Amino acid sequence: MDRIRIRGGRPLEGTIDISGAKNAALKLMVAGLLTDKRLILDNVPNLADVETMAQLLAQHGIVVDRPTPRRLSVGGAITNTEAPYDIVRKMRASILVLGPLLARTREARVSLPGGCAIGTRPVDLHLKGLEAMGAAIRLDGGYIDATAPHGLHGAEITFPFVSVGATEHLMLTATLAEGETTLINAAREPEIGDLATCLNAMGASITGIGTDRLSILGVKSLHGANHAILPDRIETGTYACAAAITGGAIFLRGARPADLGAVLVTLSEAGVDVSETTEGIQVSRRNGLHGTDVMTEPFPGFATDMQAQFMTLMAVAEGASMITETIFENRFMHVPELNRMGARINVHGASAIVRGVPALSGAPVMATDLRASFSLVLAGLAAKGETIVNRVYHLDRGYEAVERKLAACGADIERIAG
Repeated sequence: MDRIRIRGGRPLEGTIDISGAKNAALKLMVAGLLTDKRLILDNVPNLADVETMAQLLAQHGIVVDRPTPRRLSVGGAITNTEAPYDIVRKMRASILVLGPLLARTREARVSLPGGCAIGTRPVDLHLKGLEAMGAAIRLDGGYIDATAPHGLHGAEITFPFVSVGATEHLMLTATLAEGETTLINAAREPEIGDLATCLNAMGASITGIGTDRLSILGVKSLHGANHAILPDRIETGTYACAAAITGGAIFLRGARPADLGAVLVTLSEAGVDVSETTEGIQVSRRNGLHGTDVMTEPFPGFATDMQAQFMTLMAVAEGASMITETIFENRFMHVPELNRMGARINVHGASAIVRGVPALSGAPVMATDLRASFSLVLAGLAAKGETIVNRVYHLDRGYEAVERKLAACGADIERIAG
């Protein structure tokens, strides 16, 4: 397996172009299942998860072409309604093909999903929502068997808690259901608004975008469209942490400040200087970092996908901070690895107490999930000596050209082929 070697202690200076959002791209690709016309997506990141989704769609009969490095063309007739374990196990977003297959063909067989080992993340809300829309669901041998012989119909669905995946899944499905579907307590993440905007361009009728109440009036069919994927807010926040933890200054070109919610506010409270321009965000560290408490929450709260990176930043801040994880129950797996590098972090249930240290020390470490992998890269950038990050396939799932982007800003970083 590939590894990444980092020799830390260099302030990062320069410009990083923010890629298209992974968490939007995957769901937008699934939208290609809803029509036999061509959906053209621009600003597509070059990521392992994007390739996995392309493989999944291809085995359903959907043609996925990349005419240019940043463009995908998705579309075609559905010839197979089974999503096999070998593909679905690699990526949790694969579950989202279930509803669109059901809406188009009235049947689907989809393996229960995989992805990062950061918690159970059950699919109950997805399945209950589909049942409310008229689907018959049966679990059999690790697969979800779903049928809707009379088609799907609209329903009023109230989520007991905010779920990004269930909101996206049921919104996609409802575009072709008969009648109106209302999603109450819906997630408000920017990627959901981006997906809704694309679906409307394809002929859907979705209102309430950006609120916690979405209304989807089903239509007979959708057509093709052109859509540019929004910039990745998690990549933006991650590289902002890179500038701060190294004492450097990075311009994040293409970043959209409004999409970061509480993340930018929290960084500012911790001593990070963030200034907005029409072209992006300039990030640098002020006199020093100081401990700042944070709790992960649905958007516009502090994103769970930024928790590991912010914890690394707090590991070298003056004073103590408490980081509380409310979204996933197993998202502190990076803590032992950070402690191997000299961090002082103690986990108590859903909270971690971080006592800042003057410096981290390079060490061999192992990535456990996507966001944790970059938290270790951040630690390596700040640490004295050499850090080797193992199992970087996690990193490749969600961050594009990490070594190139960081090296262009002065980092001593290289990939070692495994």
